[in-house]
Amino acid sequence: MHAVMIPLFIWFMLVQPRDVVPLGPRAFQFHSVLGLIFSTLAVIWTLDYLRRGLAGRPGPKLKPWQRRLHRALHHTLVLGIGFVALSGFLLGLTSARLLKAGGFLPIAPPLNMPQANDWIGTMHTIEFYSLGAVAAVHAGFHIWRHVRLKDNALRIMAPKALHRFL
Repeated sequence: MHAVMIPLFIWFMLVQPRDVVPLGPRAFQFHSVLGLIFSTLAVIWTLDYLRRGLAGRPGPKLKPWQRRLHRALHHTLVLGIGFVALSGFLLGLTSARLLKAGGFLPIAPPLNMPQANDWIGTMHTIEFYSLGAVAAVHAGFHIWRHVRLKDNALRIMAPKALHRFL
């Protein structure tokens, strides 16, 4: 899941719809398909977390406060990404027109609630970029573990093809 979600997360941190619209309908369509993939994986990840709990364990080399930080970062990321998907649905629901994820999948029936749509849009943006800050702390924590504690924290998450670089 990391191998797909990380590049998509970075993409959406850097590229907004207003950035791709001037490039034409195909660019916007591509961005929208990526959004659909990202949202689908976010929902699957969150539902899996709610059903089975965290997949990763903190590791034996961590002190108690580090274990708590590890757990808090993971909880925040997985639940936060689910809330980002939910607020995206609410954006479609409160929109004045039918929005389609990927250009073909209706998000929600538009209720034409402009004030709610503005408020949810602001919350969606704050939520996503706040989650980006948490993701940066999370990545820093795992890099620190890998380098300082030498516990192979990054190898556990990375695909085997990347292990030689770690």
